[in-house]
Amino acid sequence: MGSQVFSGSRMILGGYAAIGAGAVAMLGLHVATGLDPVHTVISEYAFQPDGWLLPVSLTFFAVGATTFGTALVRRGEDREAALLVGVWGLCMLLIGVFPTDEPGVPLSMSGGIHRYAAFVAFLTMPVAGLMLARRNAASPYARPVRLLSLASLGVMVLVVLPYVVRMFGIDLSNDDIPAGVTQRLVVVFEVAVLTMVGLMLAARRDRDRRPLPAAVRARRPRGYRRRLADPAEGPRVPWTAEGNRGMVVPGAYGFATAFRPDPHFGRVLAVHGGMPAVASPIAQVGAVAGDPCGEGARHGRAHGSRRHG
Repeated sequence: MGSQVFSGSRMILGGYAAIGAGAVAMLGLHVATGLDPVHTVISEYAFQPDGWLLPVSLTFFAVGATTFGTALVRRGEDREAALLVGVWGLCMLLIGVFPTDEPGVPLSMSGGIHRYAAFVAFLTMPVAGLMLARRNAASPYARPVRLLSLASLGVMVLVVLPYVVRMFGIDLSNDDIPAGVTQRLVVVFEVAVLTMVGLMLAARRDRDRRPLPAAVRARRPRGYRRRLADPAEGPRVPWTAEGNRGMVVPGAYGFATAFRPDPHFGRVLAVHGGMPAVASPIAQVGAVAGDPCGEGARHGRAHGSRRHG
């Protein structure tokens, strides 16, 4: 258990390190290029001399998302949300590997993969955030994750709207709208959701490690930790005198009476009041088991034949 907690802690720290490195690379890209962040979308930074920072940043974000998604899978209860977080990370890699087209150039295969991967990424992270917020409603981070996810979905509508307008033949360029602002807001919101997912994981880990109050531990039966250590074996009943006296005493009684000289002694005494009625079946089984060769049965047949003869 301790090694699993330690491994989970390292995964969370590794995810945060990757997200932090991606954020530093993204900020460095904006500072180094000096482009207008209001009307220039992030994808166009790839055409600048320092544009290599863009795929580096997106790769770090993908590593962070994959790390947190793996941690969610290990929890065993958030697999759907973990899948969406992993898809978001995959889309980050695709966006970095396949650059967009330069302005004024017809859409190419690389540009199409870039565009649709960005759309899927913009959609999957807020949906994953809403799922995690609903399933972890008691977490103090559930409300921030829900608000950030809803804000991301709302701003994404503003990002997609210009593309829909262009589909109807209306000429609308990024210089006419603050396309850079809306796109950056979506990215900031979704990276914030990913960061809050890490906080949820850390809070869950701390809650699992927190010891129970002494009053709760005192009410646990003996052998409780053994049952938790190996749940595959099923529940175990602690071996106590109070809990097993009714099984030990009649069993010993049955075997002891099997060695009486009279082969009928154990059976007759058990059935007719020598022990309580609840112990009679166990005593009879013990008597039969103590008479493996069937001597009592043979003696009974012999006595019966003499009586009827």
